[in-house]
Amino acid sequence: MDRRTFLAATAGAALASTGPGVPPISDSERQSRVEKARRLMASNGMAAIFVEPGSSLYYFTGVRWGRSERMFGLVLPARGEPVYIVPGFEEDRAREVIPAGNEVRIWQEDENPEAKAIEALRDRGVHTGRIGIEENVRFFLFDGLRKAAPALQFVSADPVTAGCRRIKSPAELAILTRANEIALAGVRTACATLHEGLAHSEFADSCEAEIRKLGSPRADVTVTFGKQSASPHGSIRPQKLKDGDVVLIDAVCDLLGYQADITRTLIFGKPTARQRTIWELERRAQDAALAAVRPGATCESIDAAARNVLVSAGYGPDYKLPGLPHRTGHGIGLDVHEWPYLVRGNKTKLEPGMCFSDEPMIVLPGEFGIRLEDCFHVTEEAAKTFTPQSESIDHPL
Repeated sequence: MDRRTFLAATAGAALASTGPGVPPISDSERQSRVEKARRLMASNGMAAIFVEPGSSLYYFTGVRWGRSERMFGLVLPARGEPVYIVPGFEEDRAREVIPAGNEVRIWQEDENPEAKAIEALRDRGVHTGRIGIEENVRFFLFDGLRKAAPALQFVSADPVTAGCRRIKSPAELAILTRANEIALAGVRTACATLHEGLAHSEFADSCEAEIRKLGSPRADVTVTFGKQSASPHGSIRPQKLKDGDVVLIDAVCDLLGYQADITRTLIFGKPTARQRTIWELERRAQDAALAAVRPGATCESIDAAARNVLVSAGYGPDYKLPGLPHRTGHGIGLDVHEWPYLVRGNKTKLEPGMCFSDEPMIVLPGEFGIRLEDCFHVTEEAAKTFTPQSESIDHPL
């Protein structure tokens, strides 16, 4: 399309209002998460789990806290009330973010915080058994805990944390929907500013600014032009937009702690026959992945559905280039990338409420890359995307 038509097609965001537009997760929902965690602890033979600041702590408690060399941890037992272990000199600030009524135990600079955590476990009747360690707990904390309690067995808490988090509630789905809508609307508005000679980093900044205007506190946009679009996660090489370039925009943003992740690929100017063919093939691969989604299907079968489209067209096979060099998709929620993953070898079965990206990129080294990415959730029957898919190379947004 010519420049005037291009700007008309991409101008204007679908979302006019700023702010979240959806309610945050309620205290009652967080309490139900804790109760589910306790049920999963019981069924997996765990007496408790240990969590430090990050997405899982936020998921269960709503508490945010920066990590440092000092332990700030949560002991969540299968029976009994949770206990926070916090640095003594930060107690007042910690109590500002910890829900009222929760027990807080402090440790001083000359004390062993791991011993305080083990003491909390023993006060809850835990002297032996299995303690789940959340996957993002740093090694020095894990090592300190096991040295402080050699009678305890420390295991992965994934059956509990992933067991809770991978199925999203209606409230979570509403936030994820809004977050992805914001990401797409921000990108759409920013695309009206594309012009010859524009630097890729400058355009990324514009996308992020438009996304923040719509209510996201944090946006992270990767932009590549022309041949650099064949680099799946971008390039630091300076890029200036010119007529006929592929423009690949990968936008991530945050809303109430939940993450959006969308990618759009368009042509600045008139698409070549080669660009059109590859773009349409990418869309067919993305469609094939969505069509394969149903409860009970395996994660690897979704990857295979998209990859088979490309192999049938002569690309690949496997992860060979030209073709698809990475998995078809990832789980998404409080983390941009979380379990489970749509990749060969993952036989996890899909369940209603699971959320994923669908992004089977086509990489043509030395030429360009095309990626279309929409996130979706599994319903009782199929996949439902959070955003409308890219319609065509002529109407990409």
